[in-house]
Amino acid sequence: MPAAYDSVLEDIEDIVSAQDLKPHERQSVRKNVFPKVRKRNSHKNIQTDDDPPSDSIIPGAQKIWIRTWGCSHNNSDGEYMAGQLAAYGYKITENSAEADLWLLNSCTVKNPSEDHFRNSIKKAQEGNKKVVVAGCVPQAQPRQDYLKGLSIIGVQQIDRVVEVVEETIKGHSVRLLGQKKDNGKRLGGARLDLPKIRKNPLIEIISINTGCLNACTYCKTKHARGDLASYPIEELVDRAKQSFQEGVCEIWLTSEDTGAYGRDIGTDLPTLLWKLVEAIPEGAMLRLGMTNPPYILEHLEEMAKILNHPRVYAFLHIPVQSASDSVLMDMKREYCVADFKQVVDFLKEKVPGITIATDIICGFPGETDEDFQETMKLVEQYRFPSLFINQFYPRPGTPAAKMQQVPAAVKKQRTKDLSQLFHSYNPYDHKEFRHAPQNSSNWKAHPSAEIPVKTPFSSRMALQLLWPQEGLKILSVSLALLAVLVTFYYGGM
Repeated sequence: MPAAYDSVLEDIEDIVSAQDLKPHERQSVRKNVFPKVRKRNSHKNIQTDDDPPSDSIIPGAQKIWIRTWGCSHNNSDGEYMAGQLAAYGYKITENSAEADLWLLNSCTVKNPSEDHFRNSIKKAQEGNKKVVVAGCVPQAQPRQDYLKGLSIIGVQQIDRVVEVVEETIKGHSVRLLGQKKDNGKRLGGARLDLPKIRKNPLIEIISINTGCLNACTYCKTKHARGDLASYPIEELVDRAKQSFQEGVCEIWLTSEDTGAYGRDIGTDLPTLLWKLVEAIPEGAMLRLGMTNPPYILEHLEEMAKILNHPRVYAFLHIPVQSASDSVLMDMKREYCVADFKQVVDFLKEKVPGITIATDIICGFPGETDEDFQETMKLVEQYRFPSLFINQFYPRPGTPAAKMQQVPAAVKKQRTKDLSQLFHSYNPYDHKEFRHAPQNSSNWKAHPSAEIPVKTPFSSRMALQLLWPQEGLKILSVSLALLAVLVTFYYGGM
């Protein structure tokens, strides 16, 4: 910068460059300027140019209601969008009736969730609310009739939610559906350091990657989230550290498939987890998200070590979907039942007291009674403490929707039979739960490790779990910290 500009300027008008007009040049230019005579308006009720239009709207002053359906990845996206809107000045409200705009963050996994989403759009329009839609449904099928004329935020465009909301409030329709890329390479998505409003202030949900490497025949999410794109380890560790500084005491890792993390950027899940473990402060915990069997098989030894770490929950969600190899082949799941059993058996042996969660789809096209009985036997054998039972729904545009469907009554009955089996056993008979209950009838179920344990909510509560061969291990710090905060806020009441 030239030396002439090194000094502090007292006024912007002090800046004079060689290109500026000289005083005598300004005078000569003025001779060619002719004043325009404006006719005086005799009608006082007619608006002048200086007055704002009667329908003018100031963005940032409205109330916004946000509704999210679906997985923890989608919930994290919703929290990011809420944080950005609040930082800009919008008020996030829990009351949908008083909101000026509804931001609806959708899930495309099953028909019922999309039905709820579509009905919410209709309800908003009937109430003359402005509507912005987000999530996997509009990303995968933006041309659906019920989305016509609506503003859309793509799953990789959540960092531009303020722009979309602002334009929607002005009466415009905006659609941002593009993919984020760097030198032609697809990125994981929006920045991780964006403002965020957490539904639970003690839990930070971090998406480590988006998309997956599979092409399951029933999955609609693939159409929305696309192929695998992982965030760099450094960015994920920085986000975790930032979250802990903001008072978070649990980190939940999420994605469409955490086990596939890093395969597109030359790293892997265990490498990321060890880096994150180093960043976890004393008293905080890390929880892993869903991983498909094929991508964890080669990391079983390292994963067992990580899951045994005192600051990592002994919990893993591994979907099997069916115990029939022929059904898995039709699903294009890229593993067999033996692979799933190998993963579960190894982890149950090496990680005492581990909680394995899994998913089952009942009534997939072509599933026979014999296939379903194999699934029942698998559940009976392992007695999964956390089991997500899903009746199959054909999603438009997927290969499974074109297959020969199992009758609805059969799908319903199989779902009922599996649910009854699940409720027939108690997976925690071998574990001892200890707590010091006070006079309280307000029971809360703790969600972190997805263990249906009932504990009394008390400021003096001490909740511990006795695992075989492992001694006492604190189940969660979240409930204890929340109790401390409540005690502090209410002065010990």
